[in-house]
Amino acid sequence: MAELDLYFRSIVEQDRCAVVICDLDDTIVYMNPAARERYKKHGNLIGKSIMDCHNEQSRAKISEVVEWFKQSVENNIIFTFHNPKENKDVYMVALRGENGELIGYYEKHEYRTPETAESKQ
Repeated sequence: MAELDLYFRSIVEQDRCAVVICDLDDTIVYMNPAARERYKKHGNLIGKSIMDCHNEQSRAKISEVVEWFKQSVENNIIFTFHNPKENKDVYMVALRGENGELIGYYEKHEYRTPETAESKQ
């Protein structure tokens, strides 16, 4: 399993979208390179509360979604909003342990803008 962990970490590290992982105390426990670059003006956020980075309405939404995650092991991903400025959809995703227990969450970004890089066929 430890070897598989290297593969999973590599997937997240290479993602061009920001990945910020929080525990159930809303503490930021991990930021991938894209997230560190995106939020660098705020300094190192690891160990800080994600709630401090959001307005009152967003904090309430985060809390509401985490409570929904806790209600069922089937509640694992939810659309939260569309960001028209960046043309992306944003979701919150539950992180679960081996027995299905909720251990944290993260925000997933899916850009709608078509890729413009040349294909290497």
